[in-house]
Parts: sequence; structure tokens; C-alpha cells
Amino acid sequence: MPKENAPPNPALRRAIGPLGSAMLALNGMIGAGIFALPAALAADFGAFSPFLFLIFGALVFLVAAPLARLAALTPKTGGPIVAVRQAFGPFAAFEIGWTYYLARLTALAANAVIFADYAARLAPVVETPAWRAALIIATIAAVTAPNILGVRRAATALNVVSALKVLPLIALAAAAIASAGGLSASAPPPAEKLGPAALLVLYAFVGFEAILMPAGETKRAETVIPRALLIVIGGTALFYFLVVAGYVAAMGAAPKPDAPLAALAQSLFGPVGALAILIVALVSIAGNLLSNLLSTPRVTFALAEAGSLPLWFAGVSARFQTPANSIAFMGVAAAALALTGTFVELAVVSTLARLVVYVASLAALPVLEKRAGSLRLESAAGAAFAAVWTGGIFFCLWAASQSTLASWRMLGLLLLVGSGLFVMARVAPRK
Repeated sequence: MPKENAPPNPALRRAIGPLGSAMLALNGMIGAGIFALPAALAADFGAFSPFLFLIFGALVFLVAAPLARLAALTPKTGGPIVAVRQAFGPFAAFEIGWTYYLARLTALAANAVIFADYAARLAPVVETPAWRAALIIATIAAVTAPNILGVRRAATALNVVSALKVLPLIALAAAAIASAGGLSASAPPPAEKLGPAALLVLYAFVGFEAILMPAGETKRAETVIPRALLIVIGGTALFYFLVVAGYVAAMGAAPKPDAPLAALAQSLFGPVGALAILIVALVSIAGNLLSNLLSTPRVTFALAEAGSLPLWFAGVSARFQTPANSIAFMGVAAAALALTGTFVELAVVSTLARLVVYVASLAALPVLEKRAGSLRLESAAGAAFAAVWTGGIFFCLWAASQSTLASWRMLGLLLLVGSGLFVMARVAPRK
């Protein structure tokens, strides 16, 4: 295990540039969802389903724009957690950080299981418990190692994976649209149908906040992060629009297949096409795992630096200048969750937990703006930004209201657990 240094954060290396920052957000948003959402939405919304991503992408901008401003105000590793701590104190910061960490940890475990499921279609031996467990452990270890060895290595791997997963799906969608002779028109659905679909469509966009976590390791974070956030959200909306449009154009609202894009590829190119998309799915999920392990360990790192978790979590590798202890801990914890399956109950609150993080982060912005003396509501630009901020708050609250009572109860229980850990860390001696 890498050594813990004292002080715990000597100097994290700023090695993430504009491309790495954008790819971090991209892989946080485009993971396993693209391989399931097309069929799920086509069944309910038909030819209009691609346009849902443009609508919700525009709404997500209401959240991303203020968060981009927040990143410019607090360009430190830990992102929103640092901002909430500065605005509302250590306990609020811990609860938000803990909520976000659980959402990302369970997502990492869930995607590792999905990776094993897809791999089993290529190699049936993976269906046996021993081989499945070995693959899950090996997969998580494979994405943990480059993050410990250096953020530059992880960011480079992320850039390669991003190109490998996005370009084939764009080509598949273009071929599908061409084979169908173009897109078909569709009337918008009734407004009341959008509510139940909100969390499903929003699942395509949650994850963009991953770019905020390693702000302390991002070059010129004040300008790079806001630009990358806005560009990647727009690009993701267009990407989902194109892929879902291709699926709907070629497959219509047929019964939902288990692997919709593989089914689309098989209908266009036969078994070879299905195999190619299966490989793309594995690469995509691997990229999402790598992105998760690049950003999320910075949560426990920031919490430990603030005295809300044991100091061990803030240990930085003297050789690689990465928060190696937090990275290793997350890899081990995710493997344990994936092997035992206990992540299933936690996964249902993942999107809800992220919305709570967004609301808390947005609430911190005017506090920090006022403290910095940069709150200018009397100007036209200031008033416009205030309107965007208000829209972001209302959008998050509306989306969260679509969750079930069971999800809220589970999230409340997890927050109580986090509160107990916070108290334990506070009363324990810190060396």
C-alpha cells in the first residue's frame, strides 16, 4: 500500500489538460446507459424519443452552467465538496460528499457486473461463479492500477477509450439512418408523460460532475473545467440523439431486446456487426469504470483533508503524486460490492443522490459569490445568470420529485450512516 505522507496533500500534480478534462466528463456520462436506453425509450416515445435528449440536455445546462462557475471559484480537488464546506461548514460538506461517493461507488460496482455479463456472451466460461469473480476482480484492478500509477497515465488511457467507444456507435447510427431513408417525424408526447421518463433520460447526463472532482489536478482549472463541461454536455446530447435516432429509424418500437444496439448491428451487418458492438460495449463500460476511479477517490481524499474521514484516506503516493490510498480503497470496496451483489439496493438511489449533490452545490454558489464580492445581480448578465441558477434549482427539485418514497427512505438511511462515520472521525485522534 502506498505510503501516507505528512502533510497529507504535499502537491497533487496538475496533469489533466483540456482534452483529458473533457474525456473525464464524457466517460462519466456515456457508460452502460447508451446500450439500454434506446429500446427503453422507443417503446414509450417512438420516433420522438431522440428529441428527449435535446430537451433534457438543454435543461441540464441550467445545472452545469452554475456548477462551472462554482468550479472557477473553488478550483481544488474535491470540487463541490470543497465549495459546500466553504459555504455551509464541514458537516454539510461531509454529508454531500458521502452521498455522492456512495452513488459513484455503487455505479462502479454495477458497471463491473455489467462488464462481466457482456463478457460472458463472448466467453461462456465467465458464467461460472469462480471465473465471474476472477473477471470482476481483474477488471477493477485493471482500471485501478493506472490511476494509482499517475493521473497522466489514467487520462491518456481515457482519451483512447473515449475514441474507441464513441466513433463506432456514431458510424452504426449513421448507417441505420441511411438504411431507413432518414428520420421520421413524430408529435411531442403529452407533458404528463415526461415526468416518469425524466430520471431515465437524466441517467444519460448524470456523471458530468466527475470533471469537478480532480480540479486540483487540472491545468488552468478556472477556464478548462467550465469550457469542457458545457461542450461535453452538448456533445453528449447530440451523441444520444444520433444513436437513439438511428435505433428508432431502423428498429421502430419493436419489442425491447436485451442488447438493443447489438440487435441493431445484427439487423444491419449480421453476426459480425453484433460481435463488433459487443466489443464496443465492453470498451465503453471499461472507460466508464476508468473515469469513475479517476474522479471519485478524490471525494474521500477531500473529506479526509477536511478531518471528516481518517487521515489515511488523504495519503498521497510519494512516487506518483496521486491519492493512492483512496484509489485503492475504492477499488477494493467496489470489488466487494460487485462480488456480493449488495450494491443493487444502493444503485436505486444513485440518480437521486446526484440530484441532492447538485442542489447543495447550487445553493453554495451565491454564498461564495457574495463572500468573494462577485455577486452582481443589478447587471443584465448577473440577472440572466441568476435566472439560470434558479432554473437549475427548480429542475433538480422537479426531477428528484419523480423518485419513489422507497428511494428517499434509502437515501435518508445512508445519510444517517454517513453522519455516524463523521462523528467517529471527529472524536478519533488524528496524528
